[in-house]
Amino acid sequence: MIQESLGITARKPSLMGRALLALEASGACRIAPGSLAGSGVIFMLHRVRPDDGAAFSPNRILEITPDFLDEAIRLVKERGYSCVSLDEAVTRIANRDRSGRFAVFTLDDGYKDNLTDALPVFERHGVPFTLYLTTGLPDGHAEIWWVALERIIGAADEIEAHLPRGPLRMTSRTAAEKNTAWENIYWPLRSMPEPDLRAEIRRLASVHGIDIAAITRELALTWDEVRRLAAHPLASVEAHTASHFAQAHLSAHDARMDIEIGIARMEAELGYRPRHFSYPYGDPSSACTRDFALAEALGFRSATTTRKGVIQPRHARRLWSLPRLSLNGDFQDRRMLDALLSGLPFALARPVKSLGID
Repeated sequence: MIQESLGITARKPSLMGRALLALEASGACRIAPGSLAGSGVIFMLHRVRPDDGAAFSPNRILEITPDFLDEAIRLVKERGYSCVSLDEAVTRIANRDRSGRFAVFTLDDGYKDNLTDALPVFERHGVPFTLYLTTGLPDGHAEIWWVALERIIGAADEIEAHLPRGPLRMTSRTAAEKNTAWENIYWPLRSMPEPDLRAEIRRLASVHGIDIAAITRELALTWDEVRRLAAHPLASVEAHTASHFAQAHLSAHDARMDIEIGIARMEAELGYRPRHFSYPYGDPSSACTRDFALAEALGFRSATTTRKGVIQPRHARRLWSLPRLSLNGDFQDRRMLDALLSGLPFALARPVKSLGID
């Protein structure tokens, strides 16, 4: 296995993680004005699974362990938050409800471990949650290209990517070289038009012998598994497009079609029209004012981004561009989560627009 050849390394906090730890240790979060914490928080998760400890694991930011999910739920309850459904949270936001802070748990895309590893934790605590489903995953045609890229680099001693500024060739023998290759390839790919990004990933996969379709079959929920979640009293399944394209990178027509195809597939397979939506990627470069207006026009009751922040009174007027707080695989520390819940990191970072703070 790749991680065996690279060796297993202990995790060290990232620069942002160290900043959060320092902020929490300073005591500033405990004396910050309560208004900074807002009225509640919408948590964003992707995968929930045990950490394999691999030295090269760039998508780890999208993963938390079942144990940390358990700890996060315990922490928000200890801090007096009510864990509510997304639908109830949107009602509270719209009504500017000040009866107490709420927490909502949402999971993006539709990974199999949401059923096998996350659901038992939510059941143990009696906590509702929402899965935002990319319907192309159970259909089998959507590409989890970011995992494909990780496996391409992980398997390669050398990689040549065709990027907007021209070909880039890098060695990728060690974990350090693989992490450098990821940073130099992933972000330029993200800047490309969606068809070009996907075409380059397919080319790289072909060169390096990676089966992208097999990754989807391995990691994604099937429709029968989605139906099991949709029928569960704690779960709701909502919309996340058909193909997981960055909406802002598409024409207005194609953006609308990707959402509408996803809606139609959910209606056909689950028997209802989704009421809530989440933008793929959801950062400022991937979802913009045009896309917020489209979500509203399509009749969604709310739409969530990946812009960072807690829910404030102003979001009553911005139900189709709600911020979330990522349960990030690099921040699996109770102290970091406590700092984020205070709202102080977002208040301090808000002047830096590039951070995507809302």
